[in-house]
Amino acid sequence: MFNPPPEIFENPRDSYRNPWIFGVLIIVVIFIFIIMYSLESPVQLLTDPFLQAPTENSVQVVWFTEFPGKGNFVVYGENLNQVIEANTTKLSRTREDQDSRVGKQTEKGLIYQQPIMRDIWRHEAKVIGLTPNISVPYRIISQKENGENMRSKIFTLAAKPTPDRPLKILLTSDHQLKPMSSANLQKVTENFDKLDAIFFAGDLVNIPDRASEWFDDNRGNAFFSNLQGRANYELEKNGTKTIYKGGELIQNIPLFPAIGNHEVMGIFSMKTSLNYQFSQPYPRDAASDLYRQNSTNIAPDIAWLKNNSFNTDTYQEIFTLPQNGSEEKNYYAVTFGDVRLVVLYITNIWRVPHLRDNARGKYRERKKDFDNPAEWGYGQHIFEPINQGSEQYNWLEKELASEEFKQAKYKVVMFHHPPHSLGENIAPAYTNPVQFIDRDENGNITMIRYEYPQQNDYIIRDVLPLLENAGIQLVFYGHSHLWNRFVSPSGMHFLETSNVGNSYGAYVGDKKRNVPLDYQEKYAEIGNPNGLEPIIPTIVPLLDEKGRPQPYIASNDITVFSIFETETGTVSSYYFDTRKPNSEVVKFDEFQLF
Repeated sequence: MFNPPPEIFENPRDSYRNPWIFGVLIIVVIFIFIIMYSLESPVQLLTDPFLQAPTENSVQVVWFTEFPGKGNFVVYGENLNQVIEANTTKLSRTREDQDSRVGKQTEKGLIYQQPIMRDIWRHEAKVIGLTPNISVPYRIISQKENGENMRSKIFTLAAKPTPDRPLKILLTSDHQLKPMSSANLQKVTENFDKLDAIFFAGDLVNIPDRASEWFDDNRGNAFFSNLQGRANYELEKNGTKTIYKGGELIQNIPLFPAIGNHEVMGIFSMKTSLNYQFSQPYPRDAASDLYRQNSTNIAPDIAWLKNNSFNTDTYQEIFTLPQNGSEEKNYYAVTFGDVRLVVLYITNIWRVPHLRDNARGKYRERKKDFDNPAEWGYGQHIFEPINQGSEQYNWLEKELASEEFKQAKYKVVMFHHPPHSLGENIAPAYTNPVQFIDRDENGNITMIRYEYPQQNDYIIRDVLPLLENAGIQLVFYGHSHLWNRFVSPSGMHFLETSNVGNSYGAYVGDKKRNVPLDYQEKYAEIGNPNGLEPIIPTIVPLLDEKGRPQPYIASNDITVFSIFETETGTVSSYYFDTRKPNSEVVKFDEFQLF
């Protein structure tokens, strides 16, 4: 067993008895601190620790550095006298490029002209022997090769809570380094001094292989910075600039994420930009077909297939999630207190909706690519099947029949793509694109278009009937960057609370989605195409210009968060107007799960 030197962990004790000497010492220390602070900061921990995968008697502690470390440890217990060494791995795909905002690169291409690998080390330790409902102090220590110790502040960790313990859970999604995210999380912590978990419905960052988006974007609002109260983001509204720090959250409570489309990278390259790679996922079946056309091998290996289609490797390498779903940790279920949370991998590639000749879009291919299938986008294709008979669907059936699920007081399902929404991304239907190739009399391709039959929407046709029959009380999702909610005739609630960092609007009235009007299918220009009517907020709805209450919030000035309180089964939503930085948070909606 590794025995680190005791001086790494010992807490310094004052041994001075003479008050005069002690006073001089304090002055000297302050003077030295001022000098050191004025110099360029030394290499520090890339993140604070965060908590993952709690069990009945353990929890995982994870953090990141830009050095492997001579030793990496968690010290914990009442006197921080228990020690466990962390396992260290290196992220395999994290890079920076010309579009990164990192270090001294404050504009495009200032330092980097193409992707470059960035070395990031991940440290993880399993803290065991915990008692449910009892918080324990801890800190992390990473020792550099020169012997210098990097220490975090002291935080608290805990095992999973027991049933019947009252919990407050933050419901959030779609941060993506958007302008209001730091303000949103700061207001969460200012108004709730004790939360117990975060359910995050996808789109954590924009480009998952860009390291700085997770750790240290120089605009001050990287993913971990926001969720650890280490942000430093300047938001300007009406000429007033306000610095927001985010919230110190995941150092003390576990984060349970779902995969959104922004956790998926496309075809791998060290030449094209990370933005371009993100926008170029290729269907696995099509990639396999291309491989067979150019190789004597029957099928590609997994590494080749990932590099030439899409992958979620960085997401998987960053997070430790329950191992009861897919091998790749892309869907799972967990019991947390009175809640059984079922997390699904329901997302597809977002593509542009317009029909111009240069669109590799939802509804068509680019004209210049008609004769080059290797450049086709294949429409808004789905990353992981969820239709009836698929592996994920079969797993969901088993989960809904499990004792863990049946015994839970609250049954919540979380995924990214909306089943009901007023936002843009509810159209077209969530189904595999149907390709149509039109040709002229000489056989030349004149159009490649994609249709999405509404009756084949897999969420509506296959998933929701399962959830209704199983007694799910809440379906929580994101993707369209707005707040709206719905209730089915059976009483199942649907909540999209993704107006966190920005909004792309609600499509009602004169605001219409960009959909084809002359295709075989009819695509909804406005409203929710899947039938349910949105619910007017129950407390303080926003009003339109005619004073009418609105069943949504879709704003680039007002940010929204929601809190699930298990003691009462209440889901409450709050907004903060960033144009009024000194204003109070407003509770505008509330409903109860039964």
